[in-house]
Amino acid sequence: MLSLTNEMKREIIMEHYNSPNNKIDDFTSIENYQNFKKIRMDSDSCIDDITIYLDIVDGVIKSAYFSGVACAISTASTDILCDMIKGKSEKDALYIIEQYKNMLFEKEYDSEVLEELNAFSETHKQAARIKCATLGAEGINKIINGENDE
Repeated sequence: MLSLTNEMKREIIMEHYNSPNNKIDDFTSIENYQNFKKIRMDSDSCIDDITIYLDIVDGVIKSAYFSGVACAISTASTDILCDMIKGKSEKDALYIIEQYKNMLFEKEYDSEVLEELNAFSETHKQAARIKCATLGAEGINKIINGENDE
């Protein structure tokens, strides 16, 4: 298992919150993503309101992005997931999401496949934050399983 101190976990989360690699900002032409599958996800308990965009070709995720407003936990976890699933098969992406959710819900999981997502290993201690931590994962899962906004 990847061993991260609490400080390292905080740094990973804040880095992906302050400078997300996969966030489409307001100045990016959304038309560039019109052929992507997308789904809007929001939360009743937080400011989280994001749209996830996936470009899937022949069962492989070529690109993954998100837009919108979200808290640090939601933004960072979605950004890391987008990084991790690019170039992966849908099956492999679903496996990563399954392991991530297993970790969050204190079930047995494969920490090796989670990489930076291990930064969220203590999230279960704040039950209200689990929704934030899984919003992006749920959206990606829904798109892969055929549910998306048309």
